[in-house]
Amino acid sequence: MAQRDWSNLASPRPCTFFDDRPDSEEISLLVIHNISLPAGQFGTPYVDSLFTGQLNCDAHPSFSDLRGLKVSAHCFIRRDGSVLQYVPFGKRAWHAGVSEFAGRARCNDFSIGIELEGTDCIEYSSEQYASLAALTREIRHYYPAISLDRIVGHCDIAPGRKTDPGAIFKWQKLLDLIT
Repeated sequence: MAQRDWSNLASPRPCTFFDDRPDSEEISLLVIHNISLPAGQFGTPYVDSLFTGQLNCDAHPSFSDLRGLKVSAHCFIRRDGSVLQYVPFGKRAWHAGVSEFAGRARCNDFSIGIELEGTDCIEYSSEQYASLAALTREIRHYYPAISLDRIVGHCDIAPGRKTDPGAIFKWQKLLDLIT
């Protein structure tokens, strides 16, 4: 089956924070994250600015730790369900950091990362779940090695270091929408 680099469900955004995957690396993992900038504030332009390398780190005191950070995700789903795509699926986004899944380190090499606008403790919107489910179905169509048991949270691949998408995330709801 032919793979697809860009989602039909997303608006493409310019990003340079990615590189090539290792040769012959099969995409076989989907990682769900959350992000909000500033933390707990939604609808700001700052996540987009972070992923496109244009974040003004003087715009908010909490951004000082982000100075020089080069991070990206393949897609970002806003609270209203709109989807932005920063990195082609066939390329390696810089979303997982130090990570391991099923005994394999460097999850960025073989995963697709999706960020939800949110926090670990605030309910995600029904629009986000609907968009995440549609995007997941599309991704799994083109990358069939991503089985249901290979859809995980950032917390699952970086335990003790990361907690997202948080205990508030409804995994069963997502699975029900996907299947």
